[in-house]
Amino acid sequence: MRLRAARVAHGLTLEALAELSGFTKGYLSKIENGKKAPPIGSLARIARAMGIELSYFFVEPGDTDGALVDGGDPAVSVVHHWERKPVVRGGSAFGYDYVSLAHKKERKHMDPFMFTFPSETDLDFFFEHPGEEFVYLLSGKVEFEFKIKGRLQRCILEAGDSLYFESSTPHRGRALQGDAQAIVVVMESADAHAER
Repeated sequence: MRLRAARVAHGLTLEALAELSGFTKGYLSKIENGKKAPPIGSLARIARAMGIELSYFFVEPGDTDGALVDGGDPAVSVVHHWERKPVVRGGSAFGYDYVSLAHKKERKHMDPFMFTFPSETDLDFFFEHPGEEFVYLLSGKVEFEFKIKGRLQRCILEAGDSLYFESSTPHRGRALQGDAQAIVVVMESADAHAER
C-alpha cells in the first residue's frame, strides 16, 4: 500500500491524516502495514483528504506502458488483461475484490473496476462516499441494498443488468448464487475535484 509514502510526502502524521479523513489512527495504521485492505470508497476519502488522485494508489511510478501519447499523463491509456492490478483482495474486512481497469491513467474523473461480490456481507455496514457509481453485471446474480430516507430498499441484478446511483446513498451488494462479477465505474463529483 502506498499510503505511508503519500502521507509522509505530504508531511502528515497519522493523527493529522486521521483528523482530515475522519478515519481512526489505528485503522490508517493497519492500512499502511498491510493488515487492512480498504474498500474503494475509503481509499477515495483518504485521497481527497490528502488532495491526491485516487489513481495514486494504483499507478506505479513510471508505469506508462500502453500510453498512446508521449510525456505527462497520456490522453489514451491501454491496460491489457495481463496488466490489471488487484486493488482489494478477498481477505479484506468486507470480502470485496476490486481489479483496476485504468490504473495507468493518472488524472481522471472516473475509476473503472472489475468487481467480485462476496456472498456474505457485514449486516451493519453500508458504503457511502461522494460521487456516483455505475454497475454493469457481467455474471451471476446480485442483491443490492440501499438506505433511502431511512428505509431499506432492495433490487436484484442479473447478468446484463445495470445500476446507476449516487454514492452518498448508503449501499452494499452481495452475490446470491455463487460468484458474481461486474464492471463498476466510480465517478467523483465536480465538487470533490474542486476541493483539491
